[in-house]
Amino acid sequence: MTFYRRVGSVPPKRHTQHRDAHGALYYEELMGEEGFSGDSSLLYHRGLPPGIVDSTVWELPDQSTVANHPLRHRHLRLHRLFPGDTPDDTDPVTGRRLLLANSDVRLAYVAARRPSPLYRNAIGDELVYVESGAAVLESVFGTLSVHRGHQVVVPRATTHRWLPVGPEPLRAYVIEASSHLTPPKRYLSRFGQLLENAPYCERDLLGPSEPLLVEGENVEVLVKHRPAGHVVGTRMVYATHPFDVVGWDGCLYPYALDIADFEPITGRVHQPPPVHQVFEGVNFVVCDFVPRKVDYHPLSIPVPYYHSNVDSDEIMFYCGGNYEARKGSGIEQGSVSVHPGGYAHGPQPGAYERSIGVEFFDELAVMVDTFRPLGLGEGALACEDPAYAWTWAGRDPGTGHA
Repeated sequence: MTFYRRVGSVPPKRHTQHRDAHGALYYEELMGEEGFSGDSSLLYHRGLPPGIVDSTVWELPDQSTVANHPLRHRHLRLHRLFPGDTPDDTDPVTGRRLLLANSDVRLAYVAARRPSPLYRNAIGDELVYVESGAAVLESVFGTLSVHRGHQVVVPRATTHRWLPVGPEPLRAYVIEASSHLTPPKRYLSRFGQLLENAPYCERDLLGPSEPLLVEGENVEVLVKHRPAGHVVGTRMVYATHPFDVVGWDGCLYPYALDIADFEPITGRVHQPPPVHQVFEGVNFVVCDFVPRKVDYHPLSIPVPYYHSNVDSDEIMFYCGGNYEARKGSGIEQGSVSVHPGGYAHGPQPGAYERSIGVEFFDELAVMVDTFRPLGLGEGALACEDPAYAWTWAGRDPGTGHA
């Protein structure tokens, strides 16, 4: 991400003295990617950024996975993980239930009303899709108000917390990367500007606009990290509150993109999934499927053709409308379909023919395609619909009969 932003009080020249009204120095922190060679921001703190007074173990929720074995397509009903509308005992960070994971990405789901603790993911960037409800994201960069449909990118190692607001619980689908998340390279100029053919532009991105200053001592921050390939947690206690940044500038900060601002790319015949791509990480991509006019060739078949993901696991989170290709399968809002690499998938029986002549799809879904197999987390095992894999054949696997 290379979209420059300046918030609060910063000195005229970087790496020079910056003092408060009483002459005390602020402490400059460079938060940068890829050593000193990637995007970065400079933050100006009242207190010392590394000033911790304690560090202990944070016992994470179950992060284990099992293989998708025997191999089959799967349907996860995420709303069953948090039934009803009053999950008062969960927060948007510690309440996450792990669905699917590999070494490149972890997918989780949460419904919460309580504010989260202060939190920092030191493994990679996070993409939080707000399925319903609203929240304020507080961070060292300031505040960001988000609501249903917002896709919120939180850069690696950003200290932040989530505050659900309003009458509804915050329901969120969380993509935790082991890398950075960026717009697809083909939509960027060589200097990083989003091009005219990109499905969204800089005007669509919402970022913090003013500093957030909070006083406090002995403040706990939960840190997720991976010292030897295994995801673990640490509780760090800071001498002063991390939200002490009087100003910052640069190209690295949390931002939100409303899925309603993603402009679909369509054609005379069915377009492949890369036209729906919104972000990419190392060894995975994220795509948005939004309401759109569909194929207008006189002989077109608007739903997808059957396809084998020979290199990928395809994970689709259904978050609005009615997904045409999945009608009759039990898929509904809050569902996740897991279509692993290794054999074909595509429209449910009858959907291929029914789509002929359709001019508009009213559907909303967020897709993650990975290039390494995903394991099943405890959340997936707790909400799976065991009948989904057999819906293309229309048979009971136990009897072989329709």
